[in-house]
Amino acid sequence: MLFLLNILGVLIVMGIVYLCSPNKRNVKWKAILTLLVLELLITWFMLSTKIGAWVINLIASFFTWLIECANEGISFVFPSLMANEQVDFFFSALMPIIFIITFFDVLSYFGILTWIIDKVGWLISKVSGLPKLESFFSIQMMFLGNTEALAVLRLQLSAIKDQRLLTFGIMSMSSISGSIIGAYLSMVPATYVFVAIPLNCLNALLIANMLNPVDVSKEEDVVYVPSKEERKDFFSTISNSMLVGAKMVFVIMAMVIGYVALTASVNGIFGFFVDGLTIQKIFSVIFSPFAFLLGLTGHDAMYVAQLMGIKLATNEFVALLDLKDKVSTLPPHTVAVAVTYLTSFANFSTVGMIYGTFNSILNDEKSNIIGRNVWKLLVSGMAVSLLSAMVVGLFVW
Repeated sequence: MLFLLNILGVLIVMGIVYLCSPNKRNVKWKAILTLLVLELLITWFMLSTKIGAWVINLIASFFTWLIECANEGISFVFPSLMANEQVDFFFSALMPIIFIITFFDVLSYFGILTWIIDKVGWLISKVSGLPKLESFFSIQMMFLGNTEALAVLRLQLSAIKDQRLLTFGIMSMSSISGSIIGAYLSMVPATYVFVAIPLNCLNALLIANMLNPVDVSKEEDVVYVPSKEERKDFFSTISNSMLVGAKMVFVIMAMVIGYVALTASVNGIFGFFVDGLTIQKIFSVIFSPFAFLLGLTGHDAMYVAQLMGIKLATNEFVALLDLKDKVSTLPPHTVAVAVTYLTSFANFSTVGMIYGTFNSILNDEKSNIIGRNVWKLLVSGMAVSLLSAMVVGLFVW
């Protein structure tokens, strides 16, 4: 019965997103069905085979190496801070952005990243029937995260139309950053974190196709390559990359501080009128029906709904810290869907991070496309997290 409820949940979430779509006629149902089948195969492969787990761990090791390289640079400037066992979010998650952007800009300078985008994007787009750049972006977000991936593709993004640009904002709600995978793994089972990463990326494509369907002509479905006149010399390129990364770090930091503080102020106002009332509790009541659609009942359903509310109002770290102490006492299915749902950045702070990133790498006019469509970003982030959790829930009982 609960298994059927889980399947019903997938259909209901997709139905809600479809109703929210302003352009229902252009939704590509063939691509959506293809992505769903691919997700089921990937989930089975990763949860049921040793080879699948080995491949994901191998890829994750590469990005862990990138973070270690970034930490070498950070430790040189802040040796005493990086020597602590518990490193602040600013140093562990934000500062590595500077090196990651520079590293991938070097690959772009020599044409390596451009070639990968073109070939891998072509392969994914053939499977999904969606544009190449969006397809590769979904793969790139697996370990780079939303802000880093957007920064790496800033030249590509500056050359596309606003409506298509919104797609990248919508998709950006559904990723995590390779720089904080280690932090997740210290709190919850690694298996479900690694399963959630590719599912979130494929679901980001799926939901973006439903929520903001855009027709891209063959002429537009190309990878932007800067002309020789636009290209700077190598050292100017990497120096500019470092400055772009530094600017992004401080913009994102300001957005995160502001949104978390704003949530605290709202909770203070609520608490003045009703003792103990918080925005997290309000959201947990709103999310409770979706928790039941994850195949949960009773106390487990209400607890996961509470985690959903905590994640949306603050961030996934606060929710994961709460879950960490209860993992050993919860059934496998509850742990699987809860961890999968929480493994993404989808919350109010993420909207601010995306807006700040667009503003720092593009311009005010283009970043306004995010400000005008905040509701689409929030619907996308929640829908992707729910779909990923529901797919994983089908395989763990």
